[in-house]
Amino acid sequence: MNSSAKPRVVVITGASAGVGRATARAFAREGASIGLIARGQDGLDGAKRDVEELGGSALALPVDVADAEAVEAAAEEVERTLGPIDVWVNVAMTSVFSPVKEMRPEEYKRVTEVNYLGYVYGTLAALKRMLPRNSGRIIQVGSALAYRGIPLQSAYCASKHAIQGFMDSLRCELLHDHSRVKVCMVQMPAMNTPQFGWVRSRMPNKAQPVPPIYQPEVAADAIVFASHHDRREIYVGLPTVEAVVGNKWFPGLLDHYLGRTGFDSQQTNEPKDPDQPDNLFHPVPGDHGAHGSFDSRSCNTSLQLWTDKHRTFLGICCLGILLSMVTALLPRK
Repeated sequence: MNSSAKPRVVVITGASAGVGRATARAFAREGASIGLIARGQDGLDGAKRDVEELGGSALALPVDVADAEAVEAAAEEVERTLGPIDVWVNVAMTSVFSPVKEMRPEEYKRVTEVNYLGYVYGTLAALKRMLPRNSGRIIQVGSALAYRGIPLQSAYCASKHAIQGFMDSLRCELLHDHSRVKVCMVQMPAMNTPQFGWVRSRMPNKAQPVPPIYQPEVAADAIVFASHHDRREIYVGLPTVEAVVGNKWFPGLLDHYLGRTGFDSQQTNEPKDPDQPDNLFHPVPGDHGAHGSFDSRSCNTSLQLWTDKHRTFLGICCLGILLSMVTALLPRK
């Protein structure tokens, strides 16, 4: 970042762990001033230390994103303390691993309030401030599961589908109003985050992300890129592209495939600890960091994301190669 430039003010929900924590670190490396929103104080304190050690400044705000008034108050505090918000990133999430037939109404309600309404409340708080200034970016962290539902995660998949529909409506309205406020949804693959150690689960074995698995820094790279570039959506990782394209053309085939493989692929071979805490209604104490327990199986980079980020350059190179080939084939006088 140019040392003479004013640091950007960034708000990140779900900033205490996982993708949110990695994203806070990535923005801190740019020198950003960051409003950190999450429920767990221990994780927020750790995230604040990370940001300050990496050259940014941070304001830790213990907030449940399912509380619209608390989200609005947090946005007000960020602007009062750090300045006008330039980028708002919605990351906060929760889930339940369970067959639909065993789900409870209050679990669907809670996942929807956090994963969907939490994004809506964050977006409303950001728009309230960005629209009068006619500037700013809102980034929604989505998932390949926004396009393709899988077994055992009906509440999570439904919430990501809902965010996608919400974004389509919002994007059209901003275009209609000729607004300079930009929005982007970043669709993620399976990530190595701590959620699999605290997710509420009715599976017999420990939960795991569906391989191939990516480190949260890959997600953070895409989010920071989205904060600097005008993109409608960004797909992270080849598995995300495969899920979106595959569901478009072969949804029935995927139904049968996931019916056969979707249960085992979301579990390890180790029995679940019957006393494992879950964070559905209350945060799990402690600072859990960005990574889960699958470091040895996770990818640190994504070639697909690199090509997406450099698609203009690659397109020019391909065009140059094509022109060279055509020139070489033309008859010479």
